[in-house]
Amino acid sequence: MLKKPYSNLTSYTHAGIVKSKFLDKLKYSPSKAYAKVSCRLVPHQDHHVISKLFADYIRQIAPATVEVKVTAMHGGQGYVCPISLPAYQAAEKGFEIAFGKKPLAVRRGGSIPIISTFEQVLGIKTVLMGFGLESDAIHSPNENFSLDIFRKGIEAVVEFHLIYGKK
Repeated sequence: MLKKPYSNLTSYTHAGIVKSKFLDKLKYSPSKAYAKVSCRLVPHQDHHVISKLFADYIRQIAPATVEVKVTAMHGGQGYVCPISLPAYQAAEKGFEIAFGKKPLAVRRGGSIPIISTFEQVLGIKTVLMGFGLESDAIHSPNENFSLDIFRKGIEAVVEFHLIYGKK
């Protein structure tokens, strides 16, 4: 059985900040702590429901001596592009021409809330063509992107338009 590791809900703690006016001078526990947490949703999960479940859980597990405030900032629904979509198939062929190999379809990527909104409001599907590699360390201090991959990415997009334009 193949497991689909990228079709599961995931969450990330992006930053933790601890504040105490006495922290530098004395060895007291911090008076405040902050964390930014985000969740990558899978299709058919509502970000409003997940935000409420998360906030309720954090409040439930917090010790009675701790005051918890959870603020939901923004969110979007999960989105998956069907691989049977003609635009997806054109993108796949564009990748194959540019990179010399057919890409492997996996469920992974970033959260771009507007993509699911395009489908809900405009009734259109969206194809996202990602070119980053795991080694690029996206969104980290050491983020990088190879110029060779950049150029092949441009070629893949051009090929996509040429192929999709014929359909």
